[in-house]
Amino acid sequence: MNIRQAAKEDLNFIANITQDTIKIIYPRYYPIGAVDFFISHHNIENIADDITSNNVFILTEGKLSVGTVTVKGIEICRLFVLPQYQGRGYGKALIEHAEKIISSKSKKIRLDASLLAKEIYLKRGYREIETHSLLTENGDYLCYDVMEKVIHKLLN
Repeated sequence: MNIRQAAKEDLNFIANITQDTIKIIYPRYYPIGAVDFFISHHNIENIADDITSNNVFILTEGKLSVGTVTVKGIEICRLFVLPQYQGRGYGKALIEHAEKIISSKSKKIRLDASLLAKEIYLKRGYREIETHSLLTENGDYLCYDVMEKVIHKLLN
């Protein structure tokens, strides 16, 4: 398993993993309006901007690319593992990688937790600091929590 900084040539993979994961997994937890919002929010332009800003990382297993995470300041964003590779520790490795980057410069780590990921973050020591409910274009609601973890010792 290897995690490296994403390059421009990784853009299509990262967009595909993000979109595929949302389309396959999110409808189990969210109404269609919320799923459409996630797809629109995690569009290829936003991903390209984050790659250009050196904020995106990609996890590979051998020659296979299986996951991605974005780190912006003190925030973990866009963490996705292809559905067929979930449950193998790749998500945990990506979270730990992002936490290490952030904790080298901040005592706080933040993220927006989807319904499906909230329990994972609670187990890792995050706590809810805000709850949001957004009305989507077709009248469905998207609910998520802003979560925060306080690191007591900066890591170098």
